[in-house]
Amino acid sequence: MNKKHKNILIISLIIFIIILTIAFILLNNQNVNHEEVDKSVSLITTQQEKEKNFKIEGYTIDNPNVILNPYGNSPLTALICFETEEEITPTITVKGKDSLTTYTHTFEKNKKHYLPIYGLYANYENEINIEYVKDSKTITKTIKIKTDKLPEDMVLPTNIKKNEEKLSNDLYFFTPSSKGYTMAYDVNGDVRWYLTNNALWKIDRLENGHLLLSTERLVNSPYYMTGMYEMDLLGKIYTEYSLPGGYHHDYYEMENGNLLVASDDFDNDYGTVEDYIVELDRNTGEIIKTWDLKNILNMEDGKSENWSSYDWFHNNSVWYDKNTNSITLSGRHQDAVINIDYESGKLNWIIGDPTNWSEEYQKYFFTPIGDNFEWQWSQHAAMITPEGYVFILDNGNNKSKIKDEYVEANNSYTRGVMYKIDTENMTIEQIWEYGKERGSEFYSPYISDVDYIEKDHYIVHSGGIVYVEGKNSNQPAGFSENAKLVSTTVELLNNEVIFEISLPTNNYRVEKMSLYQENENFNLSKSKRIGTLGETNITKEIFTPNLKSKQIDNVYKSHEIKITKEIDRLVVSGKFKKENNINIVLYKNLNSKYYNIKVSKKPYTALCVDIFTEEENENGITVTKYINEDGLKGKYSIYIEIDGTLYNTEKYVEF
Repeated sequence: MNKKHKNILIISLIIFIIILTIAFILLNNQNVNHEEVDKSVSLITTQQEKEKNFKIEGYTIDNPNVILNPYGNSPLTALICFETEEEITPTITVKGKDSLTTYTHTFEKNKKHYLPIYGLYANYENEINIEYVKDSKTITKTIKIKTDKLPEDMVLPTNIKKNEEKLSNDLYFFTPSSKGYTMAYDVNGDVRWYLTNNALWKIDRLENGHLLLSTERLVNSPYYMTGMYEMDLLGKIYTEYSLPGGYHHDYYEMENGNLLVASDDFDNDYGTVEDYIVELDRNTGEIIKTWDLKNILNMEDGKSENWSSYDWFHNNSVWYDKNTNSITLSGRHQDAVINIDYESGKLNWIIGDPTNWSEEYQKYFFTPIGDNFEWQWSQHAAMITPEGYVFILDNGNNKSKIKDEYVEANNSYTRGVMYKIDTENMTIEQIWEYGKERGSEFYSPYISDVDYIEKDHYIVHSGGIVYVEGKNSNQPAGFSENAKLVSTTVELLNNEVIFEISLPTNNYRVEKMSLYQENENFNLSKSKRIGTLGETNITKEIFTPNLKSKQIDNVYKSHEIKITKEIDRLVVSGKFKKENNINIVLYKNLNSKYYNIKVSKKPYTALCVDIFTEEENENGITVTKYINEDGLKGKYSIYIEIDGTLYNTEKYVEF
């Protein structure tokens, strides 16, 4: 090698070293002068801190550790902690105003006692009796627990009707339609339990006795939640389940413990929602099976008044039938209850008016037989009863697919209806209904529920009654200002109304449940987070060795941008106009990941269209972007690009 070549080699090595040095400096100083983004504390993290105060050592039954609202989200509960020298089997009694509002439960024999207390009255000195046997003698200890008053926005009944001789002391658990509390009333209409965290959709008990209800965290606008919490009435979360497509409306617990969940595929080519069902493995959080309704039905068929290209089916219930190994779903926007094979996903049958359906689907519809038959419209809560009947909440919207034949709201009604179907001869017979006789006072154009308690014992919940200027409305509450809202729930036994409660609000669903279960025993087990939200799609990814940005100015500040880090994702929100082009940029190792923020008013909703009013577009609306931790690792500097101008937020996030 001659001298010239050696010099070239030396110069090349020097340049290479300089480049490496610069790169090293850039890579290790990209977060210099940046602060870590603010973190929000999850409910699970909060409860782990609170459980440190659940002391039991040194506390006796005569001097117990009484913790009111132990997890901070269930104000009408308490935890009583104490030790005994010998094993005892304590029985607690939460004293009510009468026998139907008094609750008793016996716990397992033990020396260490963590006794969950449910069903306290608000703003009241509650009396709790603990009874046990020692040396063949029954000993009773009384504990008084004073509670705070209810929140000012708590909804109380306006009307109660009851036949006490035919009622149990179970409670009626309600979930809100959008805002409000998940709560339970006793037969007197007193609030005996509620959650302060906003839980939507279905509320029910799993086989293990825990409740399963939605998280309070959105995964997409307007009401798609990240998943579900498995919790007890104290508010302790045992498991948080997360799903890539989130959760809405309904779930079903399979015999093997897995969950069938109404979810979404937000990345599908059609941009549709509420047409995707998944099976979630409760042990691993893995999605082990999916059903895409776009592969089963024609999206253009059977349109109801609320049909839209992105929410063409609007599935609002999921039910598995072991006897036929099938899944029953409720498509509100096609006025159709459908049944599909669990294994193959093939269509078995459709209940609904076959008008405006393609010829290829006509064979899946039933022929009505018998007297007084009516189809269901914009229905909810479809299920298969133990007798094999199909039980549906028929909202009753329009009562026709032909616009000229629509029935006005003030002449309509909502009902619970039960059908007997013959899948061999493809006939359908209406065998039971309730609600038609109530007329328009019982008309809910949206939400609502039916429940099967036992044979001839049902609940019919008309939860979305809306009045505008004194007249029934055919639209949900959010469409009109100063609307009067009513939620009426009826319990029937052998066709007799044995309980009725009316509330001045709208409620999504109702479930009648006891406060205590046979296997009710509190434990301090560690909470789990199962599943994933999936990777967030990147708009573009580019190599940017020299990222030019601008410091925060008044233009940036005008958008009221907020950036926080949740346990599993970055959350960025701001106020923007429809024409704004907004990107979040995560910068690391000379590489920029761009995430576009769609500026849209409720882009996915069964009830609203994507239209800006003049005022909204002038002032802007608040939109939020979620960037999940999946696929991201390490520290990222955060930049916001607004209409081509890149701003340095001087914040970083670490995944």
